[in-house]
Amino acid sequence: MRFEHVIEINAAQAAVQAMMTRFSREQLWRGLMLRVRAPERFPNGPAAVECTDVAEGQVRRVLHFGPHTLHDEVRIEPLQRLVFTPEAHGELAPIRLTISVEEPVPGQLVLRFVYEALAELSAEEAYYSGYRHNAWLHNDRDMVGQLREWLDMGELEALTH
Repeated sequence: MRFEHVIEINAAQAAVQAMMTRFSREQLWRGLMLRVRAPERFPNGPAAVECTDVAEGQVRRVLHFGPHTLHDEVRIEPLQRLVFTPEAHGELAPIRLTISVEEPVPGQLVLRFVYEALAELSAEEAYYSGYRHNAWLHNDRDMVGQLREWLDMGELEALTH
């Protein structure tokens, strides 16, 4: 299973540019690093997270969602890409998420989200894939909305991550 979508961050069209605050690549990256180090600040995020730097550009996390605990590892390619690889959890196939920052034309920034199953999906999981895809798309849009709110409030300037 593979599901992919793109969300435009900075539009290439001048008319759209005038309506929204534009991100620099660095501001966008600071926001994405919050997704790694402080995901509880995002809509639908965990209640708590524990992060351990294991190597340059590699973070292991323990995410607490109420009574459920998930473990993952995040590979960080600064200003370019984040790869979230979860450990297997129960009977479900783990799903890797890659978020890439792309600039198709100068000044236009987009985020590419790629979800890939790391094992064969069960028949039941395959049946619900459409619902998962829809939930992922909405979650990613909510994340971008949160980043925009923080950009407008100036929060992405003061971060040190």
